[in-house]
Amino acid sequence: MTVLEARDGPSDHGAGIQITPNGARALGSLGVAPMLDAVGIAARAVVPVDALSGRRIARFDLSAQSPPYRFADRRDLVAGLTAACAVAGVDIRHGARVTGAEASGIVHLGDGAIRADLVVGADGIRSVLRPVCGNPGAANFSGQVAWRAVIDAPGHPSEARIWMAPGRHVVTYPLTDGRLNLVAVQERDAWAEEGWHHADDPETLRAAFADCCAELRDILAAVTTPRLWGLFRHPVAARWHAGRVALLGDAAHPTLPFLAQGANLAIEDAVVLARVVGQGRGLAAYEAARRPRVVRAIAAADANARNYHLSGLRRRVAHLGLSAIGRAAPGAFLSRLSWLYDHDVTAD
Repeated sequence: MTVLEARDGPSDHGAGIQITPNGARALGSLGVAPMLDAVGIAARAVVPVDALSGRRIARFDLSAQSPPYRFADRRDLVAGLTAACAVAGVDIRHGARVTGAEASGIVHLGDGAIRADLVVGADGIRSVLRPVCGNPGAANFSGQVAWRAVIDAPGHPSEARIWMAPGRHVVTYPLTDGRLNLVAVQERDAWAEEGWHHADDPETLRAAFADCCAELRDILAAVTTPRLWGLFRHPVAARWHAGRVALLGDAAHPTLPFLAQGANLAIEDAVVLARVVGQGRGLAAYEAARRPRVVRAIAAADANARNYHLSGLRRRVAHLGLSAIGRAAPGAFLSRLSWLYDHDVTAD
């Protein structure tokens, strides 16, 4: 197996990633569970917060999740997976920029071409392989932009906090070595280019949340180099395969980052695709097995985008409802996501 990686080497951009139980279960089937324990922090809870007042609305326990719900640095996760690939004999070629492909299995590079029995397009929202399968690249701006940053914040509890304010929100969670990952989202008419590597002025980020509580303002005050990107809605690919080519992850089904499932769904895709190919079944079986689940997950992420940004009476009612659930039936919050977190693609 050969992996063609456009980057010249490992990324130096640090950012957090949430490995939810469904993703961890899929990775565990590949024998890398010990690596996840080494690079991740087990999450204890998700805590919705009123960003204006700083009041904790509820606390939903994650400690009983199995496998654990984890927070990790993407660089650590990629390094662990790269090491596992080396042990498995996978050839990773950095600096290999794919310029095109053909359904026959020919992949075009800047310096030539190679042929493969199966070409898997795991090349993200700007996928070169997506058009090969007959899919247009159209996308619509969601009306939201996001900033990503990592700061030093030792002693932060092992929980994901969702700081909700009218028209915007911030998600924070800890990483190893006393760091804190944050993603801030704001509704706006103007849009930023896709991709999360565009530098922005930290004062612009702070101004967007200037009316929020002191605790959140203190967190944002520590940000020095935020990365900004526009959030776009892409349609799920009408077809995930053509000839010897198959799509995987964001190349097939980009999702907004409001359910922490982009990477987890891609990991599930990989396990299912490997099984289908190993069983000698056609690529149509892979798409049929995955499409209903990813469509449901993308719809759930879209719903979160709305619920985090409520204002006025709807906001007060929603917060009262979350608080009541947290007191009377805390398990109900996670039970409504059991279809997502409890799923085991290795048992399908």
